[in-house]
Amino acid sequence: MSKKNIADKIGFVYSTDPNFQFNRAEDESVETLDPVKQPLIISLDKKQRGGKTVTLVSGFIGQFEDLEQLSKQLKNFCGTGGSAKDGEAIVQGDQRDKVLLWLHKNGYTKSKKK
Repeated sequence: MSKKNIADKIGFVYSTDPNFQFNRAEDESVETLDPVKQPLIISLDKKQRGGKTVTLVSGFIGQFEDLEQLSKQLKNFCGTGGSAKDGEAIVQGDQRDKVLLWLHKNGYTKSKKK
């Protein structure tokens, strides 16, 4: 599929009006908070995952690239797989204790287990 045919975030694809001009709104980039100010919540989840258990780290405030970096570091520390989706870092398995240990060691002091 060509990149020019991909719809933008609000669903606008094409207009037949020759006078129409689409003004793309600039994305409001959220500034990533310091690790000390991040209120992260660590929880366990099995819903809609085929019975597999995952550790969720939610409550991250910042850019998606920073969340992906955090998720990558957590996965490397725990030695498991995972991803970053919908504002949450996902680590495979029940890794709540390891994740909390890593977060506290790296300055995320407001982190807590749910």
